[in-house]
Amino acid sequence: MNARETIENLRSGLASIHLGGDVLIERTLICAIAGGHLLIEDRPGTGKTLLARGLTRLLGGKFSRIQGTPDLLPADLIGAAVPGANGLHFEPGPVFADCLLFDEINRATPRTQSALLEAMAESAVTVDGNRHALPEMFFVVATQNPQEEEGTFPLPESQLDRFLMLVTPGYPSAEDEQRILRERPNDRTLPTLTEVMSPKDMLALRQQADGIHLAEDAERWIVAFAQTTRLHDQLRLGLSPRGSLAIAMVARTQALLAGRDHVRPEDVRQHLIPTVAHRLRTRSGTEIEPIVDSIADDIAWSV
Repeated sequence: MNARETIENLRSGLASIHLGGDVLIERTLICAIAGGHLLIEDRPGTGKTLLARGLTRLLGGKFSRIQGTPDLLPADLIGAAVPGANGLHFEPGPVFADCLLFDEINRATPRTQSALLEAMAESAVTVDGNRHALPEMFFVVATQNPQEEEGTFPLPESQLDRFLMLVTPGYPSAEDEQRILRERPNDRTLPTLTEVMSPKDMLALRQQADGIHLAEDAERWIVAFAQTTRLHDQLRLGLSPRGSLAIAMVARTQALLAGRDHVRPEDVRQHLIPTVAHRLRTRSGTEIEPIVDSIADDIAWSV
């Protein structure tokens, strides 16, 4: 497998159905290759579902989608033990997929959100004391509505920390929206996408990304950044060691996407804010808002 050619095929395939979303496409690829999960905060109707389905089709994997609602139960997500001819047997839920799209995750109750946490953290779920492994490539793309909307349940810090990135792409430009009107990408466009790799190939890409060299000075910079967030007078919650690992993981994957076998300083900084901002909390209680992005950016330029 030619990694660079395969990545370019993935990128161009997604670009054909998600018009004008180059940054979102790049970050989606990084999360998928790094083995992380992606949280998208945006309004309905911006093509998030089409993007996730397109990625799964290009990978040749199994796609599953679930809609977050207040009456959604954990069993609706992870599955349950159901009676059969030979007694109880486990009926898997939508979480058993290569790519799971969880639409409007913050409309689901904290109990259901917690059911997803085990899956994201351990790539497995436990039902009636029995542990069930998920597909090796298991990758979550979750969307959430802006938190000021009614009927939402903010994700707890422990769950937010399991998302490799949180991105807020916003509406397309006028030029891109005109292209959308002209080309009208939708579910009927998906059959035009052809499989360019398999879930097994994706696992091989993840191994390649993990082997990208991260120099000692880059390690020191990441540690200095994390330490500074923990001591910052405006932050009550700084970056955890898992957050430091996330920065390194994203930088390695960005280097792989650029066709290099080593990390450069720009690889560390390029996707820093969407990797760390959702993991920070201010003393005033502000969470995912521009002020957090600004604090993180100031710290990045000061260390």
